[in-house]
Amino acid sequence: MRLDKPIGTWLLYLPCTWSIGLAADPGCLPDLRMLALFGVGALLMRGAGCTINDMWDKDFDKKVSRTSTRPIASGEITQFQALVFLGGQLSLALGVLLCLNYYSIALGAASLSLVVTYPLMKRITYWPQFVLGLTFNWGALLGWSAVKGSCDWSVCLPLYVSGVMWTLIYDTIYAHQDKDDDLKVGVKSTALRFQENTKLWLSGFTGAMLSGLVLAGMNADQTLPYYCAVSAVAIHLTHQIYTVDINRPEDCWKKFASNRNLGLLLFLGIVTGNLWKKRNDHQYETQLNSVSN
Repeated sequence: MRLDKPIGTWLLYLPCTWSIGLAADPGCLPDLRMLALFGVGALLMRGAGCTINDMWDKDFDKKVSRTSTRPIASGEITQFQALVFLGGQLSLALGVLLCLNYYSIALGAASLSLVVTYPLMKRITYWPQFVLGLTFNWGALLGWSAVKGSCDWSVCLPLYVSGVMWTLIYDTIYAHQDKDDDLKVGVKSTALRFQENTKLWLSGFTGAMLSGLVLAGMNADQTLPYYCAVSAVAIHLTHQIYTVDINRPEDCWKKFASNRNLGLLLFLGIVTGNLWKKRNDHQYETQLNSVSN
């Protein structure tokens, strides 16, 4: 489950928090029950994804120094034991999903095919990070529907696309840690696809991510604090991309892990921006009363 490396759980959870925050009523905090449910769900589904990944990749993992000590690759547990453990994780995750409305149950179940097939993508395409983005950011759709009962696609779709772009950024940086081993064992990644043009590609993804965040904010009637947070995200990503040394694995990990703070910063901007709506509404009502008087 990679409980010793919680960054993966954070990166799965944060798009859920963005969506839940944007779905909150003006002047209100996000639904705390939903935040808690999605937190548990993210922990379980990230763990399930890791288990599936290790089951698919046990032969590859044995050949890579960073992954050779994983339980299945090292022989500590069998494939059958892993399958039983996976069944337990998915059963608990289903229990969390069943706490949501019917629309969200169906939407959440639809993501399972991505969870199962993602680990295979590195065998057939140089864009497995794109498929990971589709998988990891499903919460950008599910969070809103869990609060509202269905998706407002004018908000959810640009938010989802932004999340996919974000995953392409951070997971390409992550993949540069393993590019030498990946070449040896014959698996593909955007790090190998982009090579020395990585920073140019990541800059393009950053532009697309920020555009999606602005569009989602406009369609959700977000206010000044939200756009301040988006600006801070832009600065963070610019620094992250242009200072990363793609040939130093330890620096790649450091930049990758910093994305938790980026996601929390955006969530804070969403919450503050939503509370700001009440203040603006109050000022507007005061002005109307003054004019009427």
